[in-house]
Amino acid sequence: MSSADRPSRTTEAFFGRRRGKPVRPQQAAALESGLGAYRLDLSAEAPSDLRTLFETEVSAVRLEIGFGGGEHLLHRATEAPMVGFIGVEPFVNGMAKMMMAVRQTPLPNLRVYDDDATQLLDWLPPASLDGIDLLYPDPWPKKKHWKRRFVSSVNLDRFARVLKPGSKFRFASDIDTYVNWTLLHCRAHGAFAWQATEAADWHRPYEGWPGTRYEAKAIREGRRPAYLTFVRT
Repeated sequence: MSSADRPSRTTEAFFGRRRGKPVRPQQAAALESGLGAYRLDLSAEAPSDLRTLFETEVSAVRLEIGFGGGEHLLHRATEAPMVGFIGVEPFVNGMAKMMMAVRQTPLPNLRVYDDDATQLLDWLPPASLDGIDLLYPDPWPKKKHWKRRFVSSVNLDRFARVLKPGSKFRFASDIDTYVNWTLLHCRAHGAFAWQATEAADWHRPYEGWPGTRYEAKAIREGRRPAYLTFVRT
């Protein structure tokens, strides 16, 4: 997609801070070497077939936006070696943790991007993804910050462009207002059909769900997670 064709976006990023505690020397080394091996280069043209991005043969390609500490992404990429996974995480400490993990156990079916996910979405070719996961994104609870929520009409346009018909967009959150926000935006968009027939459907974790540290904290603090699944129509 050319720059002229890219959707408009807010001037503020959808993510918060880029750094937390200083990374240790061992983490810094893993980060440098890992990004050299796994990071996608968006200055090059995206291949028409994303499966060629990976060092191993894969049959499908999925995207996870904001993988945090990487618990879910590592679990999925390990249990499904024939699926290619692209993980986006601009938070340096989260990416460092992921690169430490793959330094110990390399994953040829993994690629990563460490900046704004909208840049990656605009780089991808149309109908190239078999699924998108947006798990526990920053809820930006203050009304003045709602424009920074990743779920928006503009970003749903991006999702609709890159997802194959019949593929799934999955969204998990422990913040009720963001869950309702996502349901309303997806219904208004028209390209996504919510896959739930009863309340238990969206309070039941996804099949094979490994859980995350953030989710465990939310449950301890009395917040009930919701797991939404939408199909690209």
